[in-house]
Amino acid sequence: MKKRDFIVQDLLSKIYQDHFEDGKLPDQRALAGMYQVSRFTIQEAIKNLQEIGVIRTVQGSGMYIQERLKKNPLIFNSLTRTPYNRISSKLISLEKRVSTPEEAQIFQFQLPEEIWVFERARIVDYSFEQIEQSKMPVKLFPDLSKKHIEHSIQEYVEKQGYQISHYITSYTPTSITKNQAELLLCKKGTPAMLIQNRCLLKDGSVFEYSEITAIDYTCTYIRPFDREIHEARNS
Repeated sequence: MKKRDFIVQDLLSKIYQDHFEDGKLPDQRALAGMYQVSRFTIQEAIKNLQEIGVIRTVQGSGMYIQERLKKNPLIFNSLTRTPYNRISSKLISLEKRVSTPEEAQIFQFQLPEEIWVFERARIVDYSFEQIEQSKMPVKLFPDLSKKHIEHSIQEYVEKQGYQISHYITSYTPTSITKNQAELLLCKKGTPAMLIQNRCLLKDGSVFEYSEITAIDYTCTYIRPFDREIHEARNS
């Protein structure tokens, strides 16, 4: 683990341990001394904590822990912790076709219907890091285009008047195929993470099903202990 990432994880742990009772982090000089690293490394760690919404910096005053932090689970990964202005997408393919029986099951079609099937590369800081294969119902999004896919699917969906409710996400270890290796500029067989998403609207319908293959992937969850679920698993 990089020193910067260790510092992020350690500061998160200390925040949830109420180590900083006044809700304020020590200044960068003190943190550099605490972790025996350069100010630059501390600045990178602080930048990460700001990007995932853990702290806010007040010029001339200091670094403060967000008050709402402990009220909700905190989940971030190597992509979602990166600001949108450093992420872009490149469309690889887009087609319209009739759904298979399995796809009809996912989208709760009574009969086979048309779906959009597209593939795009996710680019972070000018580096290809993920390949995403997605499917969306044509009846909900008849005008889906390259422009929408290369910008923000979530923004496009909400501009159509829909309200996004939940994401059901599964993680499975995988390895990079030959075609993926050419796009991601890595070796075939490189370990990767397969991330499967079912994206739900407020009415319960699935508006997108995606499979993302990611290299150099990390994910952190911080959630309250749920005693009821724990006891149910022991029964």
